[in-house]
Order: sequence, then C-alpha cells, then structure tokens
Amino acid sequence: MKILLLNGVNLNMLGRRDPKLYGHDTLQQLEEKVCAYAALRGATVTCRQSNCEGELVDILQQTDCDAVIFNAGAYSHYSYALRDCIECLSVPVAEVHMTDVNARESFRHIDVLSEVCAARFVGKGLQSYLEAADFVLSL
Repeated sequence: MKILLLNGVNLNMLGRRDPKLYGHDTLQQLEEKVCAYAALRGATVTCRQSNCEGELVDILQQTDCDAVIFNAGAYSHYSYALRDCIECLSVPVAEVHMTDVNARESFRHIDVLSEVCAARFVGKGLQSYLEAADFVLSL
C-alpha cells in the first residue's frame, strides 16, 4: 500500500512552535517515524507539506497513493476548497490533529473536513498519525 502523508499550514514549524502543545519533534522527525511505522506493516509513505491551500489541493488531486493521512492544520477549520477536493477523491483520507482541537479555542471546534474524511484522529500528538496509519492500512 502507498500512503500520502500530507501536512498543511504551519506544520513545518514543528519542534519550534509551542512544544508544550506540539512536542519537540520536527516535521522531518515525525515523517521519519510515520514512514518507519508504516514500513514495518508493508506500506510505503510519501511525505509532503505546504503552507499554501492551493498547493495542498494540487497535491491531493494528483496523488497516486492508495490512502491519505492529512493534517491540514488551521485550514481544517475553514477551507471549503480542501473539503470539496477531498470529497472528490477516490481514496480514503484520514484526518489528523496533534492536539485536541475540541479542548482549545472555540474557532478550532469547527471542522469543515471531518464529514468528507473517512476517519479523524485527534489529541495524541504523533500517536494520532500512527492511529491514522493503522486505520488506512486496515481498509
């Protein structure tokens, strides 16, 4: 199985952005851990990140992977462009958030992507990604 691990806006700041919330791992370290985890289960992972909404749409539309693990960051709260894109995909998308967005600021309680994603994993840091990997591998 081929998995696209796609991280959105500000995820490139991992390791520097509020380590109490997001931990000390950099995006590269997180990607390496997810890749190793998936490899032990016979899957390959392609990692991409962008801060640009349109580029995220392009990446999703052009993927040749069997499934997507996607942390859209703040875009998950208001990007109807990403929502519409995900709705059109023929592969499952597992949404990920490192923090428990429902326990944070009220604007983070809104998630326009969740109803078009196959599953949602939140609030467990790296473990949210690993649970999403287990989910897509079980399909």
